[in-house]
Amino acid sequence: MRDFLPQDKLKRERLIATVVESYIARGFQQIETPVLEDLGRLTSGQGGDNEKLVFKVQKRGEEFTQALEQGEELADLGLRFDLTVPLTRFYASNHSKLPRVFKAIQTGPVFRAERPQKGRYRQFIQCDIDIIGDDSILAELELLSASLAALEAIGVTDATIRVNHRELLRSNIEALGISASDSQAAMIIIDKLDKIGIEGVAKELGEKFGEAIQNSAQAWLTSIDVKNIPAVLQPIWDGLGVKAKSLRFDPTLVRGMGYYTGTIFEIEHPGSGSSIGGGGRYDGMVGKWLGTDAPAVGISLGVERIVDLIPDSKATSESVVLILEENAQAVAMQLQQQLIASGMQVRLEQRPKNLKALLEQLGENGYAKFAIVSATTSDAAELDFKQIG
Repeated sequence: MRDFLPQDKLKRERLIATVVESYIARGFQQIETPVLEDLGRLTSGQGGDNEKLVFKVQKRGEEFTQALEQGEELADLGLRFDLTVPLTRFYASNHSKLPRVFKAIQTGPVFRAERPQKGRYRQFIQCDIDIIGDDSILAELELLSASLAALEAIGVTDATIRVNHRELLRSNIEALGISASDSQAAMIIIDKLDKIGIEGVAKELGEKFGEAIQNSAQAWLTSIDVKNIPAVLQPIWDGLGVKAKSLRFDPTLVRGMGYYTGTIFEIEHPGSGSSIGGGGRYDGMVGKWLGTDAPAVGISLGVERIVDLIPDSKATSESVVLILEENAQAVAMQLQQQLIASGMQVRLEQRPKNLKALLEQLGENGYAKFAIVSATTSDAAELDFKQIG
C-alpha cells in the first residue's frame, strides 16, 4: 500500500480519466460499489487463489463479543479482491433499474494480502468494463475493441491480447488423460508455463498424474499451432477486422479465477514483465446471487502496470504560478479569478529569497510558466509570463 506524490497522482488520474472517457463514448455507464463485501460472497469458491488473500474485517460490538464467546467466525466482511464479485452482487440487487443489456464501468481500489514485490501490491487500482445480459459474441467484441481503443488513447499502442476458451482448455486437459475432476489442479500447473517453461510444466504434471501424462503434456505443448484458430473463437477474429492483428490465440491461457466459463483473455505488452489486464466470460456467477442465470463477460485493465508504460505527465501552458511581491495579496486573488475563468490552473506563491529554487521545485511539479505580481498590477493582461526552466 503506497503513497503517491502529486505528479504520480496526476499521471494516474489522467490515465484513468482518459480510459473512462473512451469507455463512456462506447455506451458504457459508470457505477460504484463499496470496498467491503460479505465475507461469504468473497469466499464462495469462485475467486481462485485470490480467496486466500482476502483481508478479513472483524465483527463489531456485541456481534464480536458473542462470536468470541461462542467460538464462531470473528469476521463477517472482507475487502474486495477484484471488481467482478461486487458487480455481480450489485447487478442482483439493482437489475430491475438497469437496461436489459447492462454495460458497466467500474474503477477503484482492490485489496489482496500479497507478498509485496514489483508489480504486486496489497492495494491497487483496477479499471473494469463488463457486459451483463448479452450471451452473443458481440459482447466479447465490444470489450476487446473498447480495451484496445482505451489503451491507444493513453498511448499504449503495441499491446497484444491473448485469447482462449475455458472449454477448449478443459478439452485439451482431458485429452491428456486427466479426469474432469482433476482439471482445475492441472490448470494451476499449466498456468506456470511462462515461469517454468514446457519442461517444467510437463514434469509437474507427471509428478502429480503420472509419467504417461507427462509425455502427453510434453507432446501437446511442443506441437501447439497458435495460427490455427479454433471454430469457437474464429468469430472474434472475424468480428474485430483490422483490430484482430492485436489478438493471439493461446491454448495454454488459463486465467486464475474459478468463475470463468467461456472465452478468456489476457493483455500483454513488451514493456511489462506481467500481464496488464485480462478477463473473460463468467455466465454462471450472476445467477448465484440473482436466482436466475444472466450471461456476463468482463475485462479489467491494471492501472499499476499500465502507468509504468506511459510517459510522465508534462507541464502544460495552462499551469501557471503567480509570484506575489509585498502587499500584492488582494490584487493576486482577483488576477487568479480572471486567469481561472480563462481556463488556466493558477497557483499563488509569496516571493521567497531564493526564487530560483522555488521555480525549480514548481517546474518539477508540473507548472510551466510564472509571472510576478506587484501591488500595482491591475489586470491579467499586464502580467509578463516567463517559462519555468
